[in-house]
Amino acid sequence: MGLISGVELTPLKIIKNPSGDVFHALKSNETSFKGFGEAYFSTVNKGVAKGWKKHSRMTLNLIVPAGSIQFVLFDDRPESITYKTLQEIELSIDNYQRMTVPPGIWMAFKGTGENRNILLNIADIPHDPSETESLSLVNDIIPYSGFIA
Repeated sequence: MGLISGVELTPLKIIKNPSGDVFHALKSNETSFKGFGEAYFSTVNKGVAKGWKKHSRMTLNLIVPAGSIQFVLFDDRPESITYKTLQEIELSIDNYQRMTVPPGIWMAFKGTGENRNILLNIADIPHDPSETESLSLVNDIIPYSGFIA
């Protein structure tokens, strides 16, 4: 598995403070900032996988501020130099990064942390069901079986 063209991983700062820590997420002057449409949190229970989903216009900025989540990406863009490439990454407090995912990439994820696994998405456009496609975890398009027990 390699790195998919256009997917960016940006290390983020956690500023420790005795009264509560500050977790950086995204600044408007960073190259991965494409605009603001909406931000939302999603939880995923340990051992549970969600996906596959692909956006035709939305850029995702994914951060895991609590727990641990394994992400799997699949490049389904015929014009891409990484066409048909799979990429796996686990984001957590111990690997505190923002993953920027451009349109046209399939994504699924699984909760791997013991407690609450929280995902923050800062998207460049508001949610629009007409610009998404979904597949079941087992399908004939994406050659990945790691979510199957």
